[in-house]
Amino acid sequence: MLTGALAVAATACSGNEPVAPAVATPSITLNKSAAAIGSPLNITYKFEVAQDAAIARDYLVFMHVVGPDGEKLWQDDHKPDVPTSEWKPGQAVDYSRLVFVPNYPYIGDADIRVGLYDPSSGERLPMHGTDAGRREYVVGRLSLLPQTDNIYLIHKEGWHPAEVDPTDPLVEWQWTQKRAVLTFRNPRRDATFYFRFDARTDLFNPPQQVALTVGGQPLTTFAADSLDPELRTFEIPAAQFGGTDMTEIVLEVDRTFSGATGDARELGIRVYQTFVEPH
Repeated sequence: MLTGALAVAATACSGNEPVAPAVATPSITLNKSAAAIGSPLNITYKFEVAQDAAIARDYLVFMHVVGPDGEKLWQDDHKPDVPTSEWKPGQAVDYSRLVFVPNYPYIGDADIRVGLYDPSSGERLPMHGTDAGRREYVVGRLSLLPQTDNIYLIHKEGWHPAEVDPTDPLVEWQWTQKRAVLTFRNPRRDATFYFRFDARTDLFNPPQQVALTVGGQPLTTFAADSLDPELRTFEIPAAQFGGTDMTEIVLEVDRTFSGATGDARELGIRVYQTFVEPH
């Protein structure tokens, strides 16, 4: 982990300093300086609140990953863990978020810009730092690598075709059947399995149970008890992958349901991301 490798205490001032007083100094820390498309990235945000700051209402944090031509590649807009209306002068607000690098067609270095904005009015707050324009503050850089740097997971059987959110083409999912299999090259190392999913908790009481099997050996069982997308991680020891060149992760739900009228598919849980990251 390259903790702190990209922490940037944004202290340089831009040429057009805002008239309003700066409310905070933003910085970030990434757990790695380079990330492949589709891979998980842990981002720690930090805001050092100015001594004379007074933020009357709640603003959202925006994080934009921007290419050399100034084009926004992807973003991580969110509510900070502590609402901005509760920030105190001199306080350091920091928290971490795990995101997956979206499948955007760009490979190379990109700037990371952070800011605070009001989603209703579009107003952005001034902060201390290098302003790239429109109160977007440069806080770091990330190298984006090709997806081929990841372990490629093959959806072998038990998966329905991929679907895309009509309101956001970067959001994609696949429904499982009762039993769904992922096949991939054996990493022969301890690894973390990232699994982001949701379930129809409105249809099942108690919630569905999901059993994970790795390399033919049971790993764990858990309740699919979230109607909203939820990320879980599972540690897999190298020995559990077995001794063959290829290995499998099997997900099996105890109960399934049928789709809406005219949809006769057997549906288990909805899966947004699966990722195996060797240590």
